[in-house]
Amino acid sequence: MTSSVLDLAPVVPVVVLEDAADAVPLARALVAGGLPAIEVTLRTAAALDAIGAIAAEVPDAVVGAGTVISVRNVADTVAAGARFLVSPGWTDSLLDAMKASGVPFLPGVSTTSEVVALLERGVSEMKFFPAEAAGGTAYLKALSAPLPQARFCPTGGISLASAPSYLALPNVGCVGGSWMVPADAVAAKDWARVERLASEAAGLRG
Repeated sequence: MTSSVLDLAPVVPVVVLEDAADAVPLARALVAGGLPAIEVTLRTAAALDAIGAIAAEVPDAVVGAGTVISVRNVADTVAAGARFLVSPGWTDSLLDAMKASGVPFLPGVSTTSEVVALLERGVSEMKFFPAEAAGGTAYLKALSAPLPQARFCPTGGISLASAPSYLALPNVGCVGGSWMVPADAVAAKDWARVERLASEAAGLRG
């Protein structure tokens, strides 16, 4: 069982799949490139089938569900085989469901009060979203002094160029991004390109 999403790899690919048939070859390319943790977002109708296919056919992948925003999402994605959950934000009922799911989860935060509220509930690992729009590395660096126990996976607007500055922060375990799964590469089924981009991302932290 995955104990911490933050320690699987320096970068968690954030994947949007229109066609579940692309899930397995995409996941294999990401794993081959060194990125085993894969967040499949619930932004498309194919998402649940994609999660199920990766869980069943790519044993080296740790597939998770992103854009989890309801109790129903939690139940559906875990049933499909998701091994971690990521939300853009959280409510008490959503947090309770994620806690009860039995899999690791990263509830989303963008303010100090949200971080403190999660720490009060016993949650110290969270997603910082939308990272660039919400203050970026300067904001996270400022949080590290008063709230050193909180660890983050910043996601939202992060690129290959900006990722190292996030990963250098003491309170950042990994970053989320989609630059290694560009839509045109997925549409063209250019899995070799995805693997190359994944390998480049995996090398960001030695």
